[in-house]
Amino acid sequence: MKKLALVLVFALITFTSKAQESEGATITVVVENVLSNQGTILAGLHTSETFMKAEGVSDAFVPAAAGEVKFTFENVAPGTFALLILHDANDNLQMDMEPNGMPKESYGTSGTMNMYGPPTFESAKFEVTKEDQEIRIRM
Repeated sequence: MKKLALVLVFALITFTSKAQESEGATITVVVENVLSNQGTILAGLHTSETFMKAEGVSDAFVPAAAGEVKFTFENVAPGTFALLILHDANDNLQMDMEPNGMPKESYGTSGTMNMYGPPTFESAKFEVTKEDQEIRIRM
């Protein structure tokens, strides 16, 4: 009976210590200059492998609200990431484009936006450590 109790205690300690190790940082994203209440604001947290290619490693959405909206990504492991934000005004889950290839809907990224071409991971990347952080993105 003592051996069973000892095994259960050891298993519980191991499980608890692994759960604590998996906890990561909380990234709060504040999106500024949302122009209308129409549609949804979509956010994707990306690695270099998913940036502009696929869904993010974590995705979130909130109803659009003129002015400012917030997202929270929790338990983000340390590493290099970038954020892509889209104001999907017509809720079709994609960026609508003009005939000349320019976006019809507002978007933003972490880091520095390239006004003369699509965003790049290099210009949008930021480092996540164990510390929580807030990132502000202007649409």
